[in-house]
Amino acid sequence: MLADGIRPHPDRPIAVLEQTSALTRRLLAPNPGPMTLDGTNSYLIAAPGAQQCVVVDPGPLVEAHLHRLAAAAPVALVLITHHHADHTAASARFAELTGAPVRALDPAYCIGGDPLVPGELIEAAGVSIRVLATPGHTADSVCLYLPGDGPHGSVLTGDTVLGRGTTVVGHPDSTLREYLASLETLRALGSATVLPAHGPVLPDLAVICAAYLAHRYDRLEQVRLALAQIGPHATLAQVTDLVYAETDATVRFAAEASVRAQLAYLQP
Repeated sequence: MLADGIRPHPDRPIAVLEQTSALTRRLLAPNPGPMTLDGTNSYLIAAPGAQQCVVVDPGPLVEAHLHRLAAAAPVALVLITHHHADHTAASARFAELTGAPVRALDPAYCIGGDPLVPGELIEAAGVSIRVLATPGHTADSVCLYLPGDGPHGSVLTGDTVLGRGTTVVGHPDSTLREYLASLETLRALGSATVLPAHGPVLPDLAVICAAYLAHRYDRLEQVRLALAQIGPHATLAQVTDLVYAETDATVRFAAEASVRAQLAYLQP
């Protein structure tokens, strides 16, 4: 399970740029923690030989990380997968460094650029990027589909699908029903490479989404059983104690957020 909000560690060494697919590279931000895994993955998208790049999720406000991103190639555009601070805290500073517009689904997180439109096709840095609205983790979550990236394409999934573990459904900002629909949307893309905002690259989006869906439905059944065991006056804390009994105390709030979303889904 994963949520956002871990403070960055500017004293940690900056990672090196890593090739993650034919059209993408990744720079790991120095903000590891129980809620961000190894840290936030900032991505650069560009076709081979392109003179510019697109940056996705500049990440936390760590100057060394931003300067490393900016030095990789001239930045034509910055895209945001969702509004959480470990993805957007550096947006204004990065726009200042590069002069590139920042676009997000939520207008509040745009800087010098228009809000993203679900379904739109962005042509930049020699690459076609399809914007997919995927609410669930947050209401403004988007995934970015690169159909020309390798034999099956690739998808930058933000926090909608992670490199390991599962994500938090941000109820009431979004709902479990929306998240399940988003997973079905992504599963329909087939065997695309998964480029998550946290954790390692994964090889098959359809397989991962099927596992995520199975996990969510299994948790819903566990919540139903907990409600039957506790009774009609079950509290959020009591259900969490049963369903997430082995959850570490440091991420208890995230477990409760997931239970809150599950309870809302089960309401008639």
